[in-house]
Amino acid sequence: MRTDDATDAPEPPPPGGILWSIAGDIRVFLSLPPALALQVAHPAVGAGVDDHSVFRTDPWGRGERSLRSLLLWVYGGAAAAEEGRRLRVLHRRIRGTDAHGRRYHALTPAHYAWVHATGFPVYRQAQRYLARPFTEEQERRLYAEWLQVGRVLGLHDRDMPGSVEEFWPYYRTVLAEDLELTAVARELTAVDLSLPPPDRGPLAVRLVARALWPVLLPPLARFRSFVTIGLLPPDAREAIGLPWTPVQERRLRRFGAVVRTVVPLLPERLRYLPAARRARAAHRARA
Repeated sequence: MRTDDATDAPEPPPPGGILWSIAGDIRVFLSLPPALALQVAHPAVGAGVDDHSVFRTDPWGRGERSLRSLLLWVYGGAAAAEEGRRLRVLHRRIRGTDAHGRRYHALTPAHYAWVHATGFPVYRQAQRYLARPFTEEQERRLYAEWLQVGRVLGLHDRDMPGSVEEFWPYYRTVLAEDLELTAVARELTAVDLSLPPPDRGPLAVRLVARALWPVLLPPLARFRSFVTIGLLPPDAREAIGLPWTPVQERRLRRFGAVVRTVVPLLPERLRYLPAARRARAAHRARA
């Protein structure tokens, strides 16, 4: 069955499921960068982002749109399928040649599936540091829900491993045979980050950020690199060729301990992003 047909309406993950708890949590800001780095370490995906994305010229807008799309997949209800169709239309024009001279197209099943597949191991890795590690049963539920999101995005069931047991051999094969430190992956994990000041949010905040940007950017770049590399699964770091030291590991564990202690204490209005908060409140009202 083709899930990108207008008559199809694949169901998003169920309210109250694993993704409803984690996708809209503010800790998503920490797990998105490593997921993106793992995606673009595939030469075809990295070339597509390098050639067609505005992540260099409009990084804040690009990040905001990606996050908004993710929240729709999980909390959007009927709008989730429409967002999936929109993304497939958007990706139809993304094609070219990668750094090895190989032709790529964004909707090639292997490439499109890898972009989606990266979410599962990164969520699993981030959970180990930033929250309570998933149990085996929770991992199975998370993977089943991630497959549902894949259907929302127009993936066929045959494009993704059907179970956790089938996922790990697929994942290790991609790590061993395809991934490398592409130009975009190197850029996304670099500490000498070239990034314009934020152009989103309240005017006063933007003005202050612009004035202090020369001071704020270096530590921000170091922190982004630290979190991006640290929250990658260790085997993915090794496959890509990203360094990670025992000292960095200890720092990440200390940072994670603070995050997993503080965030659960926050009220829902501070812990969850607005779209997630509205969807969760509406679901409770209906229940």
